[in-house]
Amino acid sequence: MSVTDRIKSFWQNPKERTSLKWIARGLWAMAIAGVLAAILVFVVVGSGDMPDFEDLENPKYDLASVIYDTNGEQFGKYYIENRQFVDYKDLSPHVRGALFSVEDSRFFSHAGIDFRALVRVAVKSVLMGQSSSGGGSTITQQLAKLLFSRDSLSNKGKLGRAVAIAKIKFKEWITAVRLERSYTKEEIVAMYLNKFEFINGAHGIKSAAEIYFGKDQRDLNQSEAATLVGMLKNPAYFNPVRFPERTEERRDMVLSMMSDKGLIEPARLDSMQQAPINMDNFKRASQSEGIAPYFRSELTKWIRALLLKPEYHKPEGGTYDIYRDGLKIYTTLDVRYQKLAEEAVTEHLKELQDRYWKVWRYKNPLTFEADEFQQELIKKSIDRRVRDTELYKSLFNKYFADINRQAQKEFGLEIKEPTIRRLMDDEGYLSAIPSEARDAYSKISRSDATKTQWRAFNKAVDEGMQEEVTAKVFAYNEEGYEVKEMTRMDSLMHHLRHLQAGLLSVDPKNGHIKAWVGGADHRYFKYDHVTMRRQVGSTIKPFVYATAIAVQGIPPCQEFQDIQYTIAPGDDGFLVDAEWSPSNANGLFTGNMYNLYQGLLYSKNSITIRIVKEMGTIEPVRELLHNVGIDKYERLYNDRLVLPDVPSISLGSVDLSLMEMAGAYTTFANDGIYTEPIFVERIEDKHGKVLYQASSLQRRAINSLYNSVMVDMLQNNTGGGFGLGLKTPNGGKTGTTNDYTDGWFMGISPNLVTGVWTGGDEKWVRFYTLDDGQGFVMARPIYQKYMKKVEASEEIGFDVTATFKEPPAGFSDLADCTRYKQREPEEEQNSRLQEKIDLEEFGDDEFGEFGDEFEETPVDTSGIF
Repeated sequence: MSVTDRIKSFWQNPKERTSLKWIARGLWAMAIAGVLAAILVFVVVGSGDMPDFEDLENPKYDLASVIYDTNGEQFGKYYIENRQFVDYKDLSPHVRGALFSVEDSRFFSHAGIDFRALVRVAVKSVLMGQSSSGGGSTITQQLAKLLFSRDSLSNKGKLGRAVAIAKIKFKEWITAVRLERSYTKEEIVAMYLNKFEFINGAHGIKSAAEIYFGKDQRDLNQSEAATLVGMLKNPAYFNPVRFPERTEERRDMVLSMMSDKGLIEPARLDSMQQAPINMDNFKRASQSEGIAPYFRSELTKWIRALLLKPEYHKPEGGTYDIYRDGLKIYTTLDVRYQKLAEEAVTEHLKELQDRYWKVWRYKNPLTFEADEFQQELIKKSIDRRVRDTELYKSLFNKYFADINRQAQKEFGLEIKEPTIRRLMDDEGYLSAIPSEARDAYSKISRSDATKTQWRAFNKAVDEGMQEEVTAKVFAYNEEGYEVKEMTRMDSLMHHLRHLQAGLLSVDPKNGHIKAWVGGADHRYFKYDHVTMRRQVGSTIKPFVYATAIAVQGIPPCQEFQDIQYTIAPGDDGFLVDAEWSPSNANGLFTGNMYNLYQGLLYSKNSITIRIVKEMGTIEPVRELLHNVGIDKYERLYNDRLVLPDVPSISLGSVDLSLMEMAGAYTTFANDGIYTEPIFVERIEDKHGKVLYQASSLQRRAINSLYNSVMVDMLQNNTGGGFGLGLKTPNGGKTGTTNDYTDGWFMGISPNLVTGVWTGGDEKWVRFYTLDDGQGFVMARPIYQKYMKKVEASEEIGFDVTATFKEPPAGFSDLADCTRYKQREPEEEQNSRLQEKIDLEEFGDDEFGEFGDEFEETPVDTSGIF
């Protein structure tokens, strides 16, 4: 029977026709079921944590905010994830080459899913059993993985894991297709490399290049690019820091694949694979590392306060987050000046610290020349430091955990250490506790359990502080630290007894802060000494003299006798409740006559008090200080005025910051015009929109003529035998406070005003003689070192030919006492000059040359605690 006859017979047979219909219907049913199953799979897979359209159109990144100096050089970042976005066009060609070679060679020809790669993996892995068959995921799929979270597979059985993996793969495919429809290929690559976490604090390719190799990703060589691209497979497993050997093997595989694609010449491949991965420049990001850490720390506070103001909120509402929103912060700081300032501070502090160890070698600073009251103050200051230690905090949580739980259960209160401590010391403190919590705290503090735990807690703290440990402590060496066996108390005292310094350098023309050094080392000493308040000593005197000349009309050549003067209760214009008769710094009065030039040069307190008495009130001085940026209405935390209406402010018994003093001195350098210091020029959002634009406040505070006289006086202070050895015109004033707790120097030049403070964080950390503790020795050398470095820097090109503004007509008549400026009317001045010159070289009879290092002598704390 022919084929044709069979077909005819089939159609003529009703039974066979019926079976065929059923087969057809079955095939249709299967097809429909398949479609429905596919739809169901997509619905199930697509539900839950699939990224929505908004996520794909606007993927969210925690972008680091970047800090730039005035020349556009990046020197800091704020971040939760240390990430900076890089456009595709800016990606290193070596990174792109390595990525496409090893991860997705057909990236530009598929639509998100590479079916050829999937077939290859299936054949090699399933049929041929090859474990090295490579992955089937495309770059787009790998980006898709980063856009949704995965459930853990560790608690699932084989079937559960298989289902979960299948579900994940479906999600990747769906998301990959959607990504390909929403973005260009180039955008997908950039998003992937920017989103990927390279561990060790490196989020995105730019941060990875900086952290692992200390360079911008554009500057990576092929081996470095291959290392980072190799990490994409599993960054924890191929971590070049912990596992260099396996990471090198992975890098070598990437290099081989790059060579196969013609990106590396075969002749070079072998030598590249033989070379180890160079991790010399690896450095985890730390806010205390790098240039200007104190500045960056204070900048954080300033920006966060700024962004809370409604005018700087986001257009859609809410505040910007400097750790997530990728802001660009353009500061006035100049990294070139900053580096030199940090060098100058470190160099001189090292010398000062060595001298400090020498002079206190056989003396205990906790008891030396201290009466019982002073010793008690010192004890309390150290107690405060102990309470800041991690040991103290952890022990309190340990010993008061049960009492705290009971207080929360019974009273809804969380026990705070300061409250318990004050109640244990003084039951009268109960009256200071809010009434709604008073009864609860009364019951808690009077309970036997609390008293017992408090005694046990304090005993544990004492024992813990005296326990010997291996401590990593600050040191002036190449590493910046040394490891010692010492008690926790000795470690605390070691750091507490280190002298500190602050330096602020400002352009007087525009107020731009060019350098900001807040302390010895931010890793160990967090307190910023630019914004803190300390007594300013004689650095205030130029403003007293300026007031006397400009307001009272006292000629600068007028002479006054160096004797003790008194301001008494009842004196018109002065609010004093007891006689005030200050001494000179050395406690002596010569009886000789001094004009204002000489009075300022030798910083005679007597001459300052005499001209204040001539003015008849301190108010004009307060008014001038207000006009140079020191707010006379501002009050401190204890409601005391920053500039109290008392005559003692004329000698510097007023707490001001280095920021305020540097701003005030811009007046002298800028022809009598005060210029407010600023440190941020502008802030932009991640799209380049300007959020904040700075403008520096300026106002005339001193008449140009009288300001020229003051500039001449300040130059006289640093001229002749007191010269700084600088090329640029300069002037300045030292300052020293009672008990030599603070040393100051304020220096001016035509284009730069720089203030320096030195001292201890606690006022008992000091020198105990004028020779060691005066501002001339403590602070002035830092200014001198810094300015010499600035002048010598070819990179900066500092203009040493710049001059102060030429004095106006009438200056010569007013200040024509040149022959008196540097005259030496008595032997006292001759001897002081020689002493200062000797001290500047840091030599003395007792200790010999200053430069030799000297070991710290531990302090005996047993007698005071």
